[in-house]
Amino acid sequence: MTAAPPLIDIIPGWDLRDPEVAGRLDADLLGRAYRFSEKAHVGQTRLNGDPYVTHCVQVARILAELHLDSVTVASGLIHDVVEDTGRTVEDVEREFGREIAQIVDGLTKIGHLPMASREERQVESYRKLLLSVAKDARVILVKLADRLHNMRTLEWMPEEKRRRIALETRDLYAPMAHRFGLAAMKAELEDLAFKWLEPDEYKTLARLIAEKRAARDSRIAEMIEPLETTLRENGVRVQEVNGRPKHLWSIHKKMQKRDVPYDEIYDLYAIRVLVDSVPECYHALGVVHGAWTPLQERIKDYIAQPKSNGYQSLHTTIFGPRGTLFEIQIRTRDMHRTAEYGIAAHWLYKEGEKGSRDLDRHLSWFRQVLELQLDAETPDQFLEFLKLDLYQDEIFVFTPSGDVIQLPKGATPIDFAFAVHTQVGLHTQGARVNGRIVPLSRELRNSETVEIIRSPSARPNRDWLAHVRTGRARHKIRQWLRNEEQKTFVAVGQEILDRELRRRRHSKLGEAELRTIAEALKLPTIEHVLAAIGSGDVGVTAVLKALHPELDETQEVALRPSPIERLMDRMRRPGTSRGLRIQGADGLMVRYAQCCQPVPGDTVVGYVTRGRGVSIHRSDCPNLLFLVHEPERRLEIDWQESAGERFVIRLAIEGQDRRGLYADLATAVSAAGTDIRSLELETIDGRVAGAALVEVENLAHLERIISAARRVKGVTTVARRERLTDGDG
Repeated sequence: MTAAPPLIDIIPGWDLRDPEVAGRLDADLLGRAYRFSEKAHVGQTRLNGDPYVTHCVQVARILAELHLDSVTVASGLIHDVVEDTGRTVEDVEREFGREIAQIVDGLTKIGHLPMASREERQVESYRKLLLSVAKDARVILVKLADRLHNMRTLEWMPEEKRRRIALETRDLYAPMAHRFGLAAMKAELEDLAFKWLEPDEYKTLARLIAEKRAARDSRIAEMIEPLETTLRENGVRVQEVNGRPKHLWSIHKKMQKRDVPYDEIYDLYAIRVLVDSVPECYHALGVVHGAWTPLQERIKDYIAQPKSNGYQSLHTTIFGPRGTLFEIQIRTRDMHRTAEYGIAAHWLYKEGEKGSRDLDRHLSWFRQVLELQLDAETPDQFLEFLKLDLYQDEIFVFTPSGDVIQLPKGATPIDFAFAVHTQVGLHTQGARVNGRIVPLSRELRNSETVEIIRSPSARPNRDWLAHVRTGRARHKIRQWLRNEEQKTFVAVGQEILDRELRRRRHSKLGEAELRTIAEALKLPTIEHVLAAIGSGDVGVTAVLKALHPELDETQEVALRPSPIERLMDRMRRPGTSRGLRIQGADGLMVRYAQCCQPVPGDTVVGYVTRGRGVSIHRSDCPNLLFLVHEPERRLEIDWQESAGERFVIRLAIEGQDRRGLYADLATAVSAAGTDIRSLELETIDGRVAGAALVEVENLAHLERIISAARRVKGVTTVARRERLTDGDG
């Protein structure tokens, strides 16, 4: 049987001569793919004048350099035929089979969506890409190879488009390459994006590095020789020791973060050591620390605790010759392969067990991310979620039972709680870090032990969104808030509808009538009708017209409320004014001021806000000083208690720190007839200070709670906590 000709003879421009690559690839399949692509793209050129098919060849070449399989490389050759030519997915499937057709389809952007903006089409294309990756991870590898070659040839693009592509690459595709473990590709994508987004800074830094390259290489060589000798003399089976260059974007970020010039970046010198086995890694680390002084805070064990992208290595920073700091990475050959090729390493192992495990780990992370992305409501929210979950720097923290939780750097106890379980997050009341109570907004640090304090009555609030770093936590909090808002709109809509029906002497609508209205308004359920009324999206007149389309214009005018009635409708809400009598304005929407948090029993006054109804303040509230200049906006209020109504009050708490303080506070407050909804105490020099949120029925109940809390051992102060701003106006 005659051997197939080499790929360089089959595919013009294919200059990859690696014999290992050539031996793995199906030359017949790739030849057919090239001819198919060349024919489909005939007459098309790149902006630099080259035939379009040359781009396809370079994408395939990048994939081959990653040691990917023939199916992936062939997909790279034809990745644009459906999007940019008259060929269809069905054409691809007939010629190459379903596997390649699905990869190509996953790479094809959403071209046309009715009434959609460019941003919306872009996000839908991202969604499609992510869904395709969940089915076949090779889709993202082809996409990243495509993006890498486009970035290499970006100088031919118009300036505006060039910046947009570079920004998208830096913020989305480079982090995605990192998440899938493609270290070299990530570095090149970041450097190319840096080149086009900050050209002056890029040129300056590139010049500095070039000028100092000889000195840098000399320093590294000066360290490599004694390092390798010392390791071998101590019995370490060293496979390879070499210098590892830092890429430009990484150096630039460090200069910005530390606000120092290039000459003062102390960890520019990096050396990689490859050894035979995991025990050898730890043996080598011990030898290095015995021979050179390490920086204790810079020792990291990513073998015991791999990064989420599968990266494993031991890192340490030592003082080398002449006091120069060197970062040393120690790993096995397999770890190095995973670090360089990431998810692509799966195909190096063919169908081997380790490759399957690596692939499962990558896709497990990805599917979890995907679950969150698909629920995003707007393009901005989608990209926000996606960028959060592509966050690069990670920390490892522990549960009280010793389980490891991986989180992005900057994560808080709220992120930790949702990472443990959604229900833990939704009922988080407080947190202990290393045994001490901390605010929920406090950033977690590597290796800390985190304990979440839960309560059945605790609930998320919108402020939490300012203190979370993970897409999962943000998604779950927003989902809960959205559901609660929907319930409120349904209740509001029901009350508005019932009141209008009574005012118009119409009997209450039954379920069948409401279903008829839903169908007429093209809303899916009765709840959606009520929510639309409650949110103001649909007026009561439109609802009645949907039920009685035979109403003529005269009848409709007779039924339509006056402008002032419509204004009052928008300001009315159910349950917000129970027990309140407002002179001359009963039934208006009422909100209780958060600055002074009044409760039944307080002497209160009303303040007419601009567009948000009446704000109820305690008569001694400092914010009422603002009313001196607008006395006409002040209303007299008669507040009578309503059974079952509860109010959330903020209490300031101070005391001496001691073990069991939180539990004793919770017990005392519970005995007074309520629960602590949230508690944020900070410990400084043996003292605790912070705030608690509690639910109270009235002033007398609040005073009982304060009295009970003051009796707790160690507590020195408990008082209503006031703020000097409420945003009224």
